[in-house]
Amino acid sequence: MILAWIGAILIGVTLGLLGSGGSILTVPILTYVVGQETKLAIASSLIIVSFISLFSALFYAYNKLVKWRTVLLFGLPGIIGAVTGAWSAHFVSDAFQMLIFSILLLIAAFFLFTPPTLKEDKSEHAERAMHQIIIDGFLVGLVTGLVGVGGGFLIIPALVLLGGLSMRLAIGTSLVIVTVQSFAGFIGYMPLLNTLSLTIDWSIIALFSVLGILGSWFGHKLGKRIHQQHLKKGFSILLVFMGLIMLYKYMSTLI
Repeated sequence: MILAWIGAILIGVTLGLLGSGGSILTVPILTYVVGQETKLAIASSLIIVSFISLFSALFYAYNKLVKWRTVLLFGLPGIIGAVTGAWSAHFVSDAFQMLIFSILLLIAAFFLFTPPTLKEDKSEHAERAMHQIIIDGFLVGLVTGLVGVGGGFLIIPALVLLGGLSMRLAIGTSLVIVTVQSFAGFIGYMPLLNTLSLTIDWSIIALFSVLGILGSWFGHKLGKRIHQQHLKKGFSILLVFMGLIMLYKYMSTLI
């Protein structure tokens, strides 16, 4: 239980320090530290990520740093994608889901180690066509629902480079999108959990959500005193290590 507490705080601190990446630790911690079944860990991760993102999004919404039009264009297809991803989990094995998750770990590591140049001035980026934003939202939501990752490390660059948003608007908008997508994915998982006779442990959800929120606040404060690029590169190396181990393990299982 002590390790679970540490893991929950680590998720929040990482999110607060880096602005993204914390949620990608949730599934491994729930699986390997708490000992949950894979599909239960994914469903639990989705609701935990939704709660933590909602708390963070309130600040941005209060300061009018959310572009609601983009939330609708990106978020509504994302909800459909998240529910579709959760539904598709009926037809894939735990090993396949964790294999996809390990690939996402490596993608997240790449984005953290060599981040795209995201300018605060949105005038340098042309806003993407509406149908392209809708497709992006659906695909990110699909991944969210299938493997339980919030996807902030994918959404923020997409909103800045492809959506034409400023960095601050992209972060606030991303948090709202992650909140609704993750919650939709969680709801989509409930029929599958009932079929498998798996029950959500709400005490774990509460623990991880509260400690994650507190850890996020602490990480945000601490991040002002630490060089962000060094942190991101160090965290990316950890993700590569985790991703390669999981990739080898689950690739071997599938073969």
